[in-house]
Amino acid sequence: MMQQKKFTGKVYLKKGQTIHVKIKRLGINGEGIGYYKKKIIFIPGALPKEFVKAKITESNRNYAKAKLLEIVEKSSQRVDPADHYDVGGIELEHLNYDAQLDFKRDVILQALEKFKPRGYEKIELRKTIGMADPYHYRNKAAFQVRMTKTGKLIAGLYKPESHHLVDLPTFETQRKLTLEIIRKTLALMEKWHVCAYDERTNKGTVKTLVVREAFATNEAQLVFVTNERFIAHASEIAAELRNEFPQLVSVMQNYNPGKTPLVYGDETTRIFGRDYIIEELGDVSFKLSARAFFQMNPIQTKKMYDEVKQALNLKQGEILVDAYCGVGTIGLYCGKEAGLVLGMDVVSEAIADAKENAAMSGIKNVVYEEGDAKKIFAKWEKAGQKFDALVVDPPRTGLDDETIEVILRNKPKKFVYVSCNPSTLARDLVTLVSKYDVSYIQPIDMFPQTARTEAVVKLDLRPE
Repeated sequence: MMQQKKFTGKVYLKKGQTIHVKIKRLGINGEGIGYYKKKIIFIPGALPKEFVKAKITESNRNYAKAKLLEIVEKSSQRVDPADHYDVGGIELEHLNYDAQLDFKRDVILQALEKFKPRGYEKIELRKTIGMADPYHYRNKAAFQVRMTKTGKLIAGLYKPESHHLVDLPTFETQRKLTLEIIRKTLALMEKWHVCAYDERTNKGTVKTLVVREAFATNEAQLVFVTNERFIAHASEIAAELRNEFPQLVSVMQNYNPGKTPLVYGDETTRIFGRDYIIEELGDVSFKLSARAFFQMNPIQTKKMYDEVKQALNLKQGEILVDAYCGVGTIGLYCGKEAGLVLGMDVVSEAIADAKENAAMSGIKNVVYEEGDAKKIFAKWEKAGQKFDALVVDPPRTGLDDETIEVILRNKPKKFVYVSCNPSTLARDLVTLVSKYDVSYIQPIDMFPQTARTEAVVKLDLRPE
């Protein structure tokens, strides 16, 4: 007699299997999360309260991923997206905007509940600051360039988790001028027989087209990121582009040979015009070179910096440290009342731009140094440099342990943390709250239609 296999409670799902799932919530990347016989299922494009049909694309011991096939019961928060491309950067375009803002606040709440920094239940988590028009806000596009099998040049973004390039003649979060410059550049590359890079052979010239626009001045910059040092007919292409787009004041080449995940290489040269464009926030001007970091959404950037300025509430004579300063944006915008602003960044071009930006706006109470935050902090500490206020705007990896140690040793009275990653923010708060109380967290939607959220966090030093 055949022995019956004992049920262990495990759910076995095969790749290609079709299932029906009720969606419970959104994950941190904007994907729908449901459960199939207690196994967690991640389904991009699905929304909470929807009942969907999906096909398993990846099955693991504790979770599975699936492709949305059909929405059996639709959410009242679902809207028709402006774009119909399968690329990143528009993960939430099918969710109405008010619900997007609620989601971004909720992601921070989830991170706090996961890491549980002391007193997290009492932290004031404010409503997300959104946009009146959550489209056409990106001041920069970095589109990969490839040639199709039919010999046509295309430019766009990759499909998620693939190297299949999706051509993007339209993209509603981008500016119209940006897309027009990219399309015209592709046409001119075809006209002058400029080759696109081929990943398989590691040959060809142009890898990426990067266009950045300044909202305040309407100036634009185009950067050819190339696998080879020489671009055939570069001057002719630049001249034709300039004739069509008078806003294009800078055409650059960045040399980045070989297979690499990095967009830029270390060597940038000018093809036409200036090395930079000029952007403005309030009454401060910023000179932006090709590789200099600047926030992608100038409209929301001003709102965010106004929040930082209010949270710092600087008084005359106070010394402000602007860590991860980039081209000096936060310190220059918020530090006019300070006695001194000390800035640091690892990118040499950004520090050069920060110094020029200060001079261009007539701001003299600033000192900038190139280097890693923890090393510059250590240098200043050794020299006996004290500071009253601190603003940090770290990368998505958050603050490193050494930098947190320096902060806790120096104990600046005023401390503002600008976060672009709720998880690393909540993790860092676990240590920071040993000496600071979190006054409030103000989420800001810098990237509408995406799952990304940023926040301004005001920390108050506790009396000893």
